[in-house]
Amino acid sequence: MARGWESKSVEQQQEDRSAQRQTIRAPLSPDEQKRNRKREGLLLSRKRLSQQLQAASSASHRQLLEHSIAELDRQLSSLESAADSTKLK
Repeated sequence: MARGWESKSVEQQQEDRSAQRQTIRAPLSPDEQKRNRKREGLLLSRKRLSQQLQAASSASHRQLLEHSIAELDRQLSSLESAADSTKLK
């Protein structure tokens, strides 16, 4: 009996979380959706390059990866600043 009560509690918690997520998130504009996809792609690329950097042994390859990561960081910051300026309008 206790087990059945526990599962109902879990179900209720899951339903509550689902309802919270739906009320918290406002619909995104197409531009915001595009910006979010771009940001996620940049973050994934950065993560992949960081993993490659940890495994790289050649100095020239490490330097190339570091420059690539710096460029991704620059793109991410410009994307964030563009998003902030759009929110202010």
